[in-house]
Amino acid sequence: MKILIDDNAGYCFGVVKAIGAAEAELAAEGSLYCLGDIVHNSAEVERLRSQGLRVIDHRDLEGLRGHKVLIRAHGEPPATYREAERLGIRLIDATCPIVLALQGRIRRGYVEMAARGGQIVIFGRRGHAEVVGLVGQTDGTAIVVSSPDELDAIDPARPIRLYSQTTKSRDDYRRLIANIQALAPVDFVAYDTICNRMAGRTGELAAFARSVDVLLFVAGANSSNGHYLFEHCRAVQPRTYLIGGPAEVRPEWLSGAASVGISGATSTPRWLMEEVRDVLSSKC
Repeated sequence: MKILIDDNAGYCFGVVKAIGAAEAELAAEGSLYCLGDIVHNSAEVERLRSQGLRVIDHRDLEGLRGHKVLIRAHGEPPATYREAERLGIRLIDATCPIVLALQGRIRRGYVEMAARGGQIVIFGRRGHAEVVGLVGQTDGTAIVVSSPDELDAIDPARPIRLYSQTTKSRDDYRRLIANIQALAPVDFVAYDTICNRMAGRTGELAAFARSVDVLLFVAGANSSNGHYLFEHCRAVQPRTYLIGGPAEVRPEWLSGAASVGISGATSTPRWLMEEVRDVLSSKC
């Protein structure tokens, strides 16, 4: 049986930047606090935890006066920076540059809409770390919609500025735009804020999924990007299975397969996909 790892799978450059910053600090100091899981993959979080990374939440900041804290690629709202300054916490800011640019765009849009009685709408998953940071740019006033059909909170009689979480489906975003346009809004502008790496990934991934008999898609249970890409794969290759790591592979999935592909989310480390490959190789 041929076993192939998707050459295009694995970390996006924003995650690479954040993990690199963490590893550099851990090598120098032996410990580091991180505000939330550095990546939505429990295996990678555990690897870094073994090197001294300690995951905290906002409630822990009060007790970390004078310490260093890493801001992960998802970014944070302005309130976090104000709190860190108040407490004398030294931030290592590893916010993805694409997310950082989007935060700035939303802030500028918010200032415009606030002056005109308009509304900021963000297409994203409620409670997702990136979305929390984006909503923070609007002082908590943005309308978050999670699906193209979720329109009840949007007022077409007021100006609308629409943005998307960087890892959302471009097709779903287009449907949302069309649905808002159907409301005949008085003033509506939608911005293309989906990461090009994410948008381009779907075509590459579909081609890879079609090229194998079985696809094992490796992603963390809490990875929004992972679940979206997994469903995209399954639409073109029905024998696609979502796993968190090698221990979850079931032999019956491989029955009759001449080739097995291994791919993953932008939050999936290469080493974890290689572990899946090695387990498969030992059983074939």
